[in-house]
Amino acid sequence: MLDATSTILVIDDDVDLRNSLGRLLRSVGLNARLFASVSDFLKKCEPTEGPRCLVLDVRLPGQSGLEFQRELAAAGKELPIIFITGHGDIPMSVQAMKSGAIEFLTKPIRDQELLDAIQCGLTRDRVQYVAG
Repeated sequence: MLDATSTILVIDDDVDLRNSLGRLLRSVGLNARLFASVSDFLKKCEPTEGPRCLVLDVRLPGQSGLEFQRELAAAGKELPIIFITGHGDIPMSVQAMKSGAIEFLTKPIRDQELLDAIQCGLTRDRVQYVAG
């Protein structure tokens, strides 16, 4: 069910990981938009057509991924989020999941685990996109 009308937004400050995720997503036919920080995302991200999913690093320069999740929720913007981190802990993952995250994955990330989580996020957003 992964399709080219879907867009995966990736925010991670590690350029090598970000580019690797972009290659993985494109290899399975997904549109990937890559950003180094939340501020980079807010400056450069343009609206997309079709379902979306956000792959978001927890620790970022400036605004953290968890802070951005709270900001999106406060603004009423429902966007499926998959958190990725190299520095996560149980309280952090519980907080993210209670706030609606699809998944909380630790680095190094297994490709199939990420793709499965993205599928779940896109399915959720597709329902909202069709209904909206």
